[in-house]
This record gives sequence, C-alpha cells and structure tokens, in this order.
Amino acid sequence: MITWQWQTFDELGPHGLYAVLALRQRVFVLEQQCLYQDLDGHDQAAMHLLGWHEGDGDGQRQLAAYLRVLAPGAKYGEMSLGRVLTAPEARTTGAGKQLLAEGIARAVRLHAGHAIRIGAQQYLERFYQSFGFVTVSAPYDEDGIEHIDMLRAAQTV
Repeated sequence: MITWQWQTFDELGPHGLYAVLALRQRVFVLEQQCLYQDLDGHDQAAMHLLGWHEGDGDGQRQLAAYLRVLAPGAKYGEMSLGRVLTAPEARTTGAGKQLLAEGIARAVRLHAGHAIRIGAQQYLERFYQSFGFVTVSAPYDEDGIEHIDMLRAAQTV
C-alpha cells in the first residue's frame, strides 16, 4: 500500500526532504553511477510527489517512489516531470506505474491545458509511451545514460 504526499518544497520539512534527497542520491548517483549536480535549483519551485510504503503495522514507512513537477516555463516551455524514481525494493510492485499515473493526474490538475515534457532514459521509452508520451528527440547522452525527450499532449481536467 502506497500513501501519496503532494507538497511544496517548504511543506516537505526536514524529514521529508532528507528522505527525498537520500533516495535520489541512492538511485541516480550510486545505483546508476552518475556524478551530476542533483541539487539544480528547481526543487524550491517544484511540487513534489512522494509515495510512502507503510510498514507492517510497526509505524515505519519508507519512501518508495518520487517525482517532481515543474511549472510551464520553469525548465521548458511545457510543464515537466523529473527526478522520477522508485526505490529498488519497490520495483516490480507496480509502484512506478502508480507514481506516474498519480503524478500526471496531479500535474494536469495543477497546470491544466499544458503539455508535459520529460527527459527520459531511453530504455524506459515504452513505459512512458504507455502513458501517452511521444518521443520528440533523437537519443542523447546525459551523464553517461542515453536519454530522449518526450511530450504528452495538453489535457484539461
């Protein structure tokens, strides 16, 4: 069971922010072996979607999935989803699909009528296509991993 939290940067608080940054570092820097500047100045203006896996009645919870939403014009002309990830132990549970569905729904409510742009790792192209994203660029190298730009057409609520 995943519990979703939708927050501004200031609402994350120190524990939420720590969990987000720790998981982003674990996945993007350590697991994918990418040395890059994760703290890029966009988090403060973003909305953050955190998916918490509730413990087995012990009151403990783990951050299982995360993404951030940037408003149109913040990074691209369109709104964008970024830093999309699931914790290794949450993979193959459907958490990634839930995360993207929840993130798209909340982003569309927040910025209705705007397309969504993502810079996706190329091996996930089919996954994103299943959510209506279309590839709009040739593959390019970003931090040693092949990426593509993808767009999802504007929708209204």
